[in-house]
Amino acid sequence: MGTSYVLLLSLLALAFSRSLASDPSPLQDFCVADLNSTVLVNGFVCKNPQVVCADDFTFHGLDMPGNTSNPQGSAVTPVFVQQIPGLNTLGVSLARLDFAPYGLIPPHYHPRGTEIMTVIEGTLHVGFVTSFPNFQLFTQVVKKGDVFVFPQGLIHFQFNYGDTPAVAISGIGSQDPGVVLIPNAVFGSNPPINDAILAKAFQLDMKIIDYLQSKF
Repeated sequence: MGTSYVLLLSLLALAFSRSLASDPSPLQDFCVADLNSTVLVNGFVCKNPQVVCADDFTFHGLDMPGNTSNPQGSAVTPVFVQQIPGLNTLGVSLARLDFAPYGLIPPHYHPRGTEIMTVIEGTLHVGFVTSFPNFQLFTQVVKKGDVFVFPQGLIHFQFNYGDTPAVAISGIGSQDPGVVLIPNAVFGSNPPINDAILAKAFQLDMKIIDYLQSKF
């Protein structure tokens, strides 16, 4: 009975702690990040409040399109804590997404934040895939004024299947949500993942794996 009781309490504690998992909560009005500090903490140490100014809470240029002249035909302009130090400990950030005609933001996920996206111009085909064991795809075509949510940690994508540029703005529930691009992580890791492992995982010939790795 005692062992079962301890196990139950442990499981409840684990579930409770995971339900509260998020960016650190602020314990003061603000904690502007000192991006030049060599002190390593979970986030960034605070700049001296005496030298904080309005520029620490400001970002300029989100009205400027990103450069989509790349193989994917897309660009992301982040407004994370690195761009606005005043976001430190506040648990939010922003990004502008630009798409050339038929541009793609390839499958990726944010390990530290849920993303809520609204389309400003154009039409996008978006979706996310749930985790094991179902791997269910939720997909939607969204146009100007529509909003779509990508849950934290789930693989998702955004694709402009139109012949005109598209623009979207995403809010993300982390000051620094991180991004893991699936193709880059799998085929472009440093050092490379052993091609025999990838060949077995994807059930492909190792020559194909070598070719894919050469692209990254």
